Amino acid sequence: MNPPLLEIAGLAISYHSDDGMVEALRGVSLAANAGEVVGIVGESGCGKSTLVSALNALLAPNAEVTGGMVALNGRDILRRTQAEQRALRGAEIAMVFQDSMTAFSPVLSIGTQLVDFQHNLPKASRREKLARATEMLARVGIGEPAQCLRRYPHQLSGGMRQRAAMAAALLMSPQILVADEPTTALDVTMEAQILHLLRGLRDEINGAIIIVTHHLGVIGEICDRVYVMYAGQVVEEATVDALYHAPQHPYTRALIGCDPAHLQKRSPTLPTIPGRPPSLVNPPKACAFAPRCTLADATCHSVPPPRVRISASQTALCHKVVR
Repeated sequence: MNPPLLEIAGLAISYHSDDGMVEALRGVSLAANAGEVVGIVGESGCGKSTLVSALNALLAPNAEVTGGMVALNGRDILRRTQAEQRALRGAEIAMVFQDSMTAFSPVLSIGTQLVDFQHNLPKASRREKLARATEMLARVGIGEPAQCLRRYPHQLSGGMRQRAAMAAALLMSPQILVADEPTTALDVTMEAQILHLLRGLRDEINGAIIIVTHHLGVIGEICDRVYVMYAGQVVEEATVDALYHAPQHPYTRALIGCDPAHLQKRSPTLPTIPGRPPSLVNPPKACAFAPRCTLADATCHSVPPPRVRISASQTALCHKVVR
């Protein structure tokens, strides 16, 4: 069996703050193989953004890696020099950011920026780079791509900007494509088109796609496997089918229960998870979800939960999983 294209092992990252060290990631491990789409899902504040920053070696100045690694093709990204990290971005790992408006400079045309994104191709002429950009815009479904190149970001619709952002990310044929909340702020029609585009890309790129979202519907549409995060930890790993039909962690079940698509009858209120995530300045040593969990007992509140393997492809960080 081939080793994972991307492997994160025991990653721990903290932020220096006025209140103390914020433990944003606490021993996160995951893997992505070539040809698969991996989902990362969880509430706001669970550590998804920090994980995305680590994947691109774009951690904030006050961030500190206190343990673990992020390995691409077996080599730790975070231990490379700044020059090596810059060379990785775009060429080996590309990012589609959450806000497509801020992904581009407002004062430069789309064409100028897509040419600039190809700076790692010094032997290619500007005409060749424009041709590559035109081809990529057409590939992601933008009609009249030559006209799009002459436009500025504000002249494109939200869906077109998101497609242009994907074109920018794919220009250098990266091994890893990371999409952070790729359908946020899009209407239902545009969301469906972007998901259709991502579904098509999974068969075209010779690498892996990582989808970061809080939307379980997006996960169900295009992902093969999913990692559920809570309070800086991966609390469950499963295939999408197992996650929906046999979730093992109470938090995963609570998340699925909050999805409006699962409501069986009309309700004046939407389901929620009572309580709030714990502070990560001084995170609990026991189960972080215990204060919000209906199954929690004294052990859950006092003893760190074990990571239980349910099957070859599913694990859960919980005392209550039946072994």
